[in-house]
Amino acid sequence: MKLSFTTLGCPEWELDLIIDRAVEYGFDAIDFRGVSGEMNIYKLPAFSVDALQTRDQIKAAGLQVSCFSSSVHVFSKENFEKNVAEIKEYVKLCTIFNTRYIRVFGGAIGDTDRAEAVHTMVQHFQELGALAKAHGVKLLLETHDDWTASADVQAVMEQVDTEAIAVLWDLHHPVRTLGEQPTDTWQSLSPWVEYTHVKDSKLLPHTDGQFQYCLTGEGDMPLVDTIKLLLENGYDGYFTFEWEKKWHPEILNAEESFPQYVQFMRALA
Repeated sequence: MKLSFTTLGCPEWELDLIIDRAVEYGFDAIDFRGVSGEMNIYKLPAFSVDALQTRDQIKAAGLQVSCFSSSVHVFSKENFEKNVAEIKEYVKLCTIFNTRYIRVFGGAIGDTDRAEAVHTMVQHFQELGALAKAHGVKLLLETHDDWTASADVQAVMEQVDTEAIAVLWDLHHPVRTLGEQPTDTWQSLSPWVEYTHVKDSKLLPHTDGQFQYCLTGEGDMPLVDTIKLLLENGYDGYFTFEWEKKWHPEILNAEESFPQYVQFMRALA
């Protein structure tokens, strides 16, 4: 079982501390989603002029970079050129760090008809995916925002170049947002799932579906059954801990949640 974590969980840590703690806690890789407050990490010296040094530092620690998580919203027509520029930056980093994946969002579709939205996504993925594929990189469409339902993601995946595009199954969003059962998500998306995000939560009583993030295994998400489903079906990608401390500062610190995640997951392997 390969374990990674997104740096959303440690938004204030400097790069050296991220690497040191990844080793200390027993992770195999790091998924970069911001460093020290800068979300577009390609703007940082450590991932531009000093990128080769950073690559060697991570490799010397026995770690991989499992993914670079971008802010790209593929559906967006207004920001398409900006999205192209961002993908190009992350493709450069992937080639340096020997990283296979760039995470992208589908994004909000507003009042656009779903069939039209799917068509737009497919069109945009043709260009964005080609940029990635030319360098042996894949874009990962996350089950998130207006593309949480597996049927909607499936409609896109059936029409794109799957050598350039794959699926990031966030195990949390379909269950919590839609009540979609993991077995149904897997049935729809299994041909394309190459990466996962893992987090746990518990529903709050007397609310309309509101939840609270909690330590892995202490919530009421069907995590154990879902992870077992993946492993039994030959999934060999990363199980990436997405502890959203950046967006939810009230949740526990990484010093508590990160090692606990590793212990929980290793016990399942």
